[in-house]
Amino acid sequence: MKGKQTVWDMVRSLGVIGVVVAGIYLFVPHDEKADPTRTVDYRVETLTARRAAPYPVAAPVGLQEQWRATSVTYERKNANAWHLGFLDPEQQYAAVEQSTDTSAKYLAKVTQHAKATGQTQQIGDLAWERWDGEKYDALVRQDQGHVTVVTGTASFEQLGALAAALEFKQGK
Repeated sequence: MKGKQTVWDMVRSLGVIGVVVAGIYLFVPHDEKADPTRTVDYRVETLTARRAAPYPVAAPVGLQEQWRATSVTYERKNANAWHLGFLDPEQQYAAVEQSTDTSAKYLAKVTQHAKATGQTQQIGDLAWERWDGEKYDALVRQDQGHVTVVTGTASFEQLGALAAALEFKQGK
């Protein structure tokens, strides 16, 4: 008889715990439609990178409000690598990557192994190489001593919009 009471007590305890958990879930506010994406302000990092980098650092000016910056880094010790990531208005990823590392290994890394198509895309005064990949597409500019890549899951149209908004400055 004693074993049955123990099992019954455990079932009742679990039931009470279940009711408490259900009550907490129902009464604690939660917004299932809320966007979990954290946005960042990249102005300070841009100024810092422009002072430190040996090339003109690219950052967008005048992008539509729907573009949201999600990540920014400048790593001087890692080939002066500049990274600025965004979600575009269609919730696709797009990033600006710059570095003094112009190797095929670096380009494969930032483009997720996209390959040059042999085509170019004219954006303003600049011609960009179009790269096509399974995961990311990219627009690539190889300049003297550094490379600039606009890459991501965004369409070539959106990558082009980001590239068109880029302002290249050096702040020494």
